[in-house]
Amino acid sequence: MDMNSFSPMMPTSPLSMINQVKFEDEPDLKDLFITVDEPESHVTTIETFITYRIITKTSRGEFDSSEFEVRRRYQDFLWLKGKLEEAHPTLIIPPLPEKFIVKGMVERFNDDFIETRRKALQKFLNRIADHPTLTFNEDFKVFLTAQAWELSSHKKQGPGLLSRMGQTVRAVALSMRGVKSRPEEFMEMNNFIEIFSQKINLIDKISQRIYKEEREYSDEMKEYGPIHVLWSASEEDLVDSLRGVARCLDQCCKATEKRMSGLSEALLPAVHEYVLYSEMVMGVMKRRDQIQAELDSKVEALTYKKADTDLLIEEIGKLEDKVECANNALKADWERWKHNMQNDIKSAFTDMAEENIHYYEQCLATWESFLASQTDLHMEETSEDKPESH
Repeated sequence: MDMNSFSPMMPTSPLSMINQVKFEDEPDLKDLFITVDEPESHVTTIETFITYRIITKTSRGEFDSSEFEVRRRYQDFLWLKGKLEEAHPTLIIPPLPEKFIVKGMVERFNDDFIETRRKALQKFLNRIADHPTLTFNEDFKVFLTAQAWELSSHKKQGPGLLSRMGQTVRAVALSMRGVKSRPEEFMEMNNFIEIFSQKINLIDKISQRIYKEEREYSDEMKEYGPIHVLWSASEEDLVDSLRGVARCLDQCCKATEKRMSGLSEALLPAVHEYVLYSEMVMGVMKRRDQIQAELDSKVEALTYKKADTDLLIEEIGKLEDKVECANNALKADWERWKHNMQNDIKSAFTDMAEENIHYYEQCLATWESFLASQTDLHMEETSEDKPESH
């Protein structure tokens, strides 16, 4: 292990980058299918946690079988994410859902929370499977195929605590030192993601607030209809009108529930995922800067001859290759991520628009039907009240 390197698993030659980063013009033949289901609660004297069944089906030759079934808990997903970040520091790793849910939303470990997390974990794994580079990561393969005891043994094979602490301290020192001359294209990326993060966070907060308020509105609506039915019992002349209003409110309430369900399953998860993605991308930018900062520090040391010149020249050569590799990896992944982000956000907003149109059409048709029935009833009453002509 080269302790002067930011990551021992980063390729040290630009040529090796060809094998690390595959581009979008390659044939997209899906050969890895992953399902996350059957959450199961486990209670011990120390903790309570949920495991999920993961079924993997594949036609890849590097797998020993065509189908695997394992159980994993949230901590295992965290381990996988960490290993992917170690192996590919300048690739955009898909985000995991947060460990703890936002206060005021649903309780931890209730059915809604577990189902929301299950969907997010499945999306996390399938995004990795669809990534042209991450999909071939060895730790990802182990995660999908190893039994619990095998995974536990594999986890212990990583670098020791002192080594990890040393890398972390070094990374923090380099990030505080900063980069002297960040390339223009990475400046543009950084500016884009900062603005994107501000906007997507704001949309996320407002969307969550709207969802909460509409949920309260829906609960009020459920109480509103029955009041009209009770009232009709004491108003003989208004029975049809009051019960008609109650029916309309009931139908609108059902339409609202359906709309709320669509909102919670489509728009809210998509927006919040990109809130988490924005944090991941900013982390990737920092790691790229740290690699460049390490190169800058060596070049500065050589300028002032602060250390052995021959050794510095050799280290600078390696770091120049590493910076080039990191830059190329990030540039390729950036374009891929932006393309996917735009498609996902457009799809979420389109789905929301269709849900809204369907909802308002349903409610409009319901109330128009009520008005038509009241008009017919009024005409009948008017015709009965007219005196008979002789």
